[in-house]
Amino acid sequence: MVALLRKPVVWVGLVVLAVVAAVALALFQPWLLFVDETVNESGPAGVTAPAATPGGGQQPPQGQQGQQGPQVLAGGSFISHEHGTSGTVKVIRLADGKRVLRIENLDTSNGPDLWVWLSDQPVKEGTGGWFVFDDGAYVELGRLKGNKGSQNYEIPADADLGRLTSVTIWCKRFHVSFGAAALKAA
Repeated sequence: MVALLRKPVVWVGLVVLAVVAAVALALFQPWLLFVDETVNESGPAGVTAPAATPGGGQQPPQGQQGQQGPQVLAGGSFISHEHGTSGTVKVIRLADGKRVLRIENLDTSNGPDLWVWLSDQPVKEGTGGWFVFDDGAYVELGRLKGNKGSQNYEIPADADLGRLTSVTIWCKRFHVSFGAAALKAA
């Protein structure tokens, strides 16, 4: 064994192996699978479902700012993709007209580069749904604040919620969805 360690080719191999291991650890960050980040932000107070109109539709937002409380416009439940994911999402319109995506009771794996996206892609079960969310239009709402708990993300005013009908927990590093939810009108 000692004679083997005296050969330069063995030392070069060991150095290459060490560099590959260091790069793999930095890229995959496997320790995150064992570290949970819990975030429990409170949701908007007084959230209600939109009022129904006589025709069965929903009333458009009132022009009187501040008189109408926060309303749920859409919602859904996460399905698992690359990693087991559960929880619910709601799109909430605040009294001032701003919109917020509320994630409640999220439970997913931690990861190296997780983001919350609104997307125009349909939510598909199984591996066929893992990679689709960067194929079309999407809006990044921000880095995932925690892989467990409840959290809020402001939706930009120019985001077209008529087109962006799904939410994904997206790993940008590996271009894969950890989990996703279809948004259905409330």
